[in-house]
Amino acid sequence: PAGDGGLLIVAYGKLGGIELGYGSDLDLVFLHGGGDGMTDGARPLAHGVFFARLGQRIIHMLTTRTPAGTLYEVDMRLRPNGAAGLLVSSLRAFGEYQRRDAWTWEHQALVRARVVAGDPQLAEQFRAVRCEVLGRARDADQLRAEVRDMRGRMRAELDKSGAGRFDLKQGAGGIADIEFMVQYAVLRWSHAHPELLEWTDNIRLLETLSRLNLFAAGTADLLADAYRSFRAAAHRNTLQDAPAVVSEERFVQMRDGVRRAWADLMESEE
Repeated sequence: PAGDGGLLIVAYGKLGGIELGYGSDLDLVFLHGGGDGMTDGARPLAHGVFFARLGQRIIHMLTTRTPAGTLYEVDMRLRPNGAAGLLVSSLRAFGEYQRRDAWTWEHQALVRARVVAGDPQLAEQFRAVRCEVLGRARDADQLRAEVRDMRGRMRAELDKSGAGRFDLKQGAGGIADIEFMVQYAVLRWSHAHPELLEWTDNIRLLETLSRLNLFAAGTADLLADAYRSFRAAAHRNTLQDAPAVVSEERFVQMRDGVRRAWADLMESEE
């Protein structure tokens, strides 16, 4: 398109958090910098139409079926307004949505968001929006309650623990608990510590939280070790075409440590 109509591909989830694993899907959001203008080709199109078609083409390429199977599954549900929203939004509309309408869980997701391809100037604008939204001061008690409530609902719906088995991701003391604690910490403290907005992966965020003395060094190390161990076990299961569930006799001390950290950070009133 003519003028300022660049495209940006923003990764969320495991790709955004630099943690892509075997069988991971791609959580993507497409943003463009164009306004209401037209393309300048032989057959002019409105910017919105052009970028929607471009986004569809990119998804088609990423989800190509090969003799070895589908290349990637692509999940676009984290775009503004979810499945009901436009496939490709303008960066301006994205920013307005994040400032005015996004839920806390959407800001949690934004903690892991990073640009993976696209126009460099637009990428800088996205990073500015992300830092502005995540770096606002929040009421700690309200934030804690909202994050805790979302985690509880997720566990109730998705946790496959039980009958002697531990769900590595959704079980109490598992991967999701660590991720939610990190996201809560970023949303709570980044207004005073913008260093927390530099990284999108949990390990370096835990290192930063420890360096800033927001997490005790022992707690940050425990959470990082548990996170690595749980993910390694989940990877091994995926390679064997098995769910991310192990015997409840595994990782007992690590799980207990994660639960204690959760209780200290998320259950204790200040």
